[in-house]
Amino acid sequence: MTEAKKSLKRTLVGKVVSDKRAKTVTVLVERSVKHPIYDKIVVKSSKYHAHDENGEYKLGDTIEITESRPLSKTKNWVATRLVQKAGLV
Repeated sequence: MTEAKKSLKRTLVGKVVSDKRAKTVTVLVERSVKHPIYDKIVVKSSKYHAHDENGEYKLGDTIEITESRPLSKTKNWVATRLVQKAGLV
């Protein structure tokens, strides 16, 4: 019996904030954390450059990115799937 192996690579879900570069999208990932002193929930955010080979993801799309080998100086994530298409503005 063969079991599906769980990937050891991290995956994150975020919003595309820039698609101006060739084959690269900038993804903003937000997470909620509790402040250690004030016990208030604060939103922390990080931006990641992800590889988008076909240029299929556009500004405002919510996508999933997966960790990969370094592809350039700042790019070591790959856009894997579309979670939600950008709504009409």
